Amino acid sequence: LQYTRGTVTAFAPFDARADAEALRKAMKGMGTDEETVLTVLTTRNNAQRQEIASAFKTLFGRDLVDDLKSELTGKFETLMVSLMRPAYIFDAHALKHAIKGAGTNEKVLTEILASRTPAEVQNIKQVYLQEYEANLEDKITGETSGHFQRLLVVLLQANRDPDVGIDEALVEQDAQVLFRAGELKWGTDEEKFITILGTRSVSHLRRVFDKYMTISGFQIEETIDRETSGDLEKLLLAVVKCIRSVPAYFAETLYYSMKGAGTDDDTLIRVMVSRSEIDLLDIRREFRKNFAKSLYQMIQKDTSGDYRKALLLLCGGDDD
Repeated sequence: LQYTRGTVTAFAPFDARADAEALRKAMKGMGTDEETVLTVLTTRNNAQRQEIASAFKTLFGRDLVDDLKSELTGKFETLMVSLMRPAYIFDAHALKHAIKGAGTNEKVLTEILASRTPAEVQNIKQVYLQEYEANLEDKITGETSGHFQRLLVVLLQANRDPDVGIDEALVEQDAQVLFRAGELKWGTDEEKFITILGTRSVSHLRRVFDKYMTISGFQIEETIDRETSGDLEKLLLAVVKCIRSVPAYFAETLYYSMKGAGTDDDTLIRVMVSRSEIDLLDIRREFRKNFAKSLYQMIQKDTSGDYRKALLLLCGGDDD
């Protein structure tokens, strides 16, 4: 899948050795020239950053990521180190950290497994096995339970139906089944929601959501909100939102990471880095459409220092 809606693209003319030299100079001796570090790393794409790291080791016998970790601090350090993570390993690494140690970060499991394509999920599972010599599904089932766990397992199978033609009779049937499993039932038949939302094709489900509204008078999100709770509710809602529009889902995720008191920097960094070469332009458009300000303006208001400068460069511009 070729993504072309990113804010970060290959830099040209690119010279990995010159970049490596500039970074070494920026971090050598007393004090660090953060401006050079952030400008180089946010304006090169991930493949180029890997070449810079390799040139850095060749020229200086030093590990670029280790140097970044020792010279930088706080959220800025986290952002720069995240940019250096090879793209193919980014999601596997995030999931590994979401399920390690005390407590599981359900938010990360939800965000990644609801939004990635079946091909991306297959890739994550493979990389997880190669890098961590562990089975991702086993790890996740060991740390989760109930219907939340079951929907995660369904999504991990990455067997969503391909988008081929719409069967209107099946659309009608699925919408009726969901209506009977939720609004019409004393208690909710969560299994029906899990099966239908976890396995039907994207185009089919978009039609089912329209039909559901016609039959019930409710948006499917309203029903999920009323009929389920906790981690399962959040995961079902994320799946529905991603079926409707992945960029809109991420625009909302970014908005809530910054809204109100305090910032969820882990989410802000993870989304900005992981979508920067995929669909951040679309996310920006959805953000501007759905919230009273642009993503650029919100980052500007909510962050500071070198961290803010780097995020704004990743954002790639304002949407008036």
